[in-house]
Amino acid sequence: MAQPFVKKDDDHDDENLKGAEVTIVTDNTMILFMEYSPFMGIEKGAVLQEARVFNDAQVDPRRCSQVITKLLYLLNQGESFTKVEATEVFFSVTKLFQSKDTGLRRMVYLIIKELSPSSDEVIIVTSSLMKDMNSKIDMYRANAIRVLCRIIDGTLLTQIERYLKQAIVDKNPVVSSAALVSGLHLLRTNPEIVKRWSNEVQEGVQSRSALVQFHALALLHLIRQNDRLAVSKLVGSLTRGSVRSPLAQCLLIRYTSQVIRDMSNHGQSGERPFYEFLESCLRHKAEMVILEAARAITELDGVTSRELTPAITVLQLFLSSPKPVLRFAAVRTLNKVSVTHPMAVTNCNIDMESLISDQNRSIATLAITTLLKTGNESSVERLMKQITNFMSDIADEFKIVVVDAIRSLCVKFPLKYRSLMTFLSNILREEGGFEYKRAIVDSIVTIIRDIPDAKEGGLLHLCEFIEDCEFTYLSTQILHFLGIEGPKTSDPSKYIRYIYNRVHLENATVRAAAVSTLAKFGFMVESLKPRITVLLKRCIYDSDDEVRDRATLFLSVLGGDGTLDADKDSKEFMFGSLEAPLANMETSLKNYDPSEEAFDINSVPKEVKSQPLAEKKAQGKKPTGLGAPPAAPASGFEGYERLLSSIPEFAAFGKLFKSSSPVELTEAETEYAVNVVKHIFDNHVVFQYNCTNTIPEQLLERVNVIVDASEAEEFSEVASKALNSLPYDSPGQAFVAFEKPAGVPAVGKFSNTLTFVVKEVDPSTGEAEDDGVEDEYQLEDLEVVSSDYMVKVSVSNFRNAWESMNEGDEHVDEYGLGQRESLGEAIKAVIDLLGMQPCEGTETVPSNARSHTCLLSGVYIGNVKVLVRAQFGMDSSKEIAMKLAVRAEDASVAEAIHEIVANG
Repeated sequence: MAQPFVKKDDDHDDENLKGAEVTIVTDNTMILFMEYSPFMGIEKGAVLQEARVFNDAQVDPRRCSQVITKLLYLLNQGESFTKVEATEVFFSVTKLFQSKDTGLRRMVYLIIKELSPSSDEVIIVTSSLMKDMNSKIDMYRANAIRVLCRIIDGTLLTQIERYLKQAIVDKNPVVSSAALVSGLHLLRTNPEIVKRWSNEVQEGVQSRSALVQFHALALLHLIRQNDRLAVSKLVGSLTRGSVRSPLAQCLLIRYTSQVIRDMSNHGQSGERPFYEFLESCLRHKAEMVILEAARAITELDGVTSRELTPAITVLQLFLSSPKPVLRFAAVRTLNKVSVTHPMAVTNCNIDMESLISDQNRSIATLAITTLLKTGNESSVERLMKQITNFMSDIADEFKIVVVDAIRSLCVKFPLKYRSLMTFLSNILREEGGFEYKRAIVDSIVTIIRDIPDAKEGGLLHLCEFIEDCEFTYLSTQILHFLGIEGPKTSDPSKYIRYIYNRVHLENATVRAAAVSTLAKFGFMVESLKPRITVLLKRCIYDSDDEVRDRATLFLSVLGGDGTLDADKDSKEFMFGSLEAPLANMETSLKNYDPSEEAFDINSVPKEVKSQPLAEKKAQGKKPTGLGAPPAAPASGFEGYERLLSSIPEFAAFGKLFKSSSPVELTEAETEYAVNVVKHIFDNHVVFQYNCTNTIPEQLLERVNVIVDASEAEEFSEVASKALNSLPYDSPGQAFVAFEKPAGVPAVGKFSNTLTFVVKEVDPSTGEAEDDGVEDEYQLEDLEVVSSDYMVKVSVSNFRNAWESMNEGDEHVDEYGLGQRESLGEAIKAVIDLLGMQPCEGTETVPSNARSHTCLLSGVYIGNVKVLVRAQFGMDSSKEIAMKLAVRAEDASVAEAIHEIVANG
């Protein structure tokens, strides 16, 4: 294949390719590439150099507008400007007020808003903006109002309040709308001043301009929102027909719905107030108003069928609309109604059946699921035929919704399980992802459990599926389910072939599960025991040790003496749940010495062992291979919570907020292995020292940790719990508790010394000597840091979570992070410092990136949700600057996060 050839006249033409269409010739074929972005490859430093054009004696409006556009692009891409850079750009931009070019003036307004100058800089531009606010050019007036209200503080606002009131009632709707929108923003920061504008805003509600009326109604409602009676009066006065704007009418419908809910919540009975207004809106000429009114009626608390009827009627008309957005809105609303009032939606079923073939797959999926909720028993077969053709055209996420609806339908109409089960088994054989296949399997399992007649057919469908299943998890889960339900069927032998095939054709995990399932059939079905025994004997020669071990174990169980007690124990072993934690079972088995006395599973401790065996054993001291103890996983939060609440000294500390990961206090190959877990409470911190004795010839007693908190002034020791005995390779815990100020993220460094009494152990008898020697062992220092008071919590949609928090509680500041090798290093340092969860993959920085935005989420001590938006920028000398914006449910927590960064 020939190499692409791009025609260039000279080097200058290469720059001209940006923003133009490029034609590339490849094998005599002309390929037209998409337009390049005009901002491709621009860097902050180069743009700041270009910004010097603002200082020219003769201003070039076109060139200045292009430079401002680049600056706006960088700001909106998350590029952070240092304080000096932002100030220089701001002062340069203010000189452009001398130009009379209208287009340039609009760009100047935009860049001033984005730069958000500080209070001492605002005064420079205030006079120019106030002059524009009183200009004869309406475009200048509207934009000047928007910019002024964005950058001024409360003191300056009182000086221009008179002009803003005049602007609200201005004859020009653009100016009036700008003043009203500015009022919406100012209400968050200066509510007392904005509330004085009620008369002017009330006049704006009567405006003939649709946009002015919309903004005025929104502002007036916000001013009165805390006065329930005032809102009710506002709604009552406006529902008489003075609102002409469709947008304002939609707002009024929402406010009316809120008033209706408030009245019902306060015990007001009788005929529903304002319902006639909602019903009259169903006859409005604007489609958006009709939809808003229909949705409001369907969402009324305790809505009756009579009240629903007019709303359902108009939604039914929209189902046949040529506009996809109307069809989607109507079918989505009907889908929600079908959950609570399925009979009210049945009249729309014929119209919705026509939407199954809609080109918009979202509409088709909603139509299908609504039909499945509202259809009757006689329509099930017809629906299944229509859905069969539909399923191949939609994505897996839509298919899962349909499968869930079919499961609900089968429970609703159990007599139709055959056709529904057949449909599920057919789509189970088709291509699909893991989540889709798991949804189908879960549906079949639910049907088997809820409908006894469906058991045998459903199990056969599952057996056929595992013949060609690519997902190990699903195969093992189905085999486990077969082992429980299969032996209870009329002919259990027909499932044996499918199960034994897995022993030959699958990976080791599935083979092991198949061996367990075969053993359950052999134990539960006496007639199958000889055949199962033969099959298990063949499994003894499997290449995987887990499969061989299970086969050997189950052969021993099946070959028991047949006594009642033995059968009871075997049944409990094969079908019961293991009460003891696996980590405890592992430790007990390692400590068990082979003897005539059998291992007693009841001797295994039931409480959770929190000690992870993290140390590496020295060569020659400890056994290797199967005898070497692997690192056990650390216990989860619930395990730690149970452990601490069971200790009387700590039971009164309240609810556990966080437990840290284990911190190693010793080297890997030392004679004593110690790590510590920090448990954070509101008023206390508990250190859990997990200790392991790695010397076989020693027994440690009265094991304790002496903690020196001289470098942690805010902490005071209140309790400790020593470990009575620490045998060889048997993990144990010692605890030390400290009190700290409530809800305060106190930090400090702690010195730790392990103290104990050493007793020699006779290797031949395993008995320890009576006399011991007191000894101590110096451990590494331990620090409690700020990140210990933050729990990582992910959010699925950061933007929604960010916008749902009060913007007024946002705290923003800028920091210099010094020189770093890369942005990624700086971002990792900030994440580690705060201990928060990166969201949406923003912890990953593109290679050679000069700027990046990282989104973080977490819960601060006191269960306060915190969100962070950190914008990083790196200059040519690898100096990193960061703009940190924090929103929290408590404003003091946002300030605390900034203190952590400032001190970090």
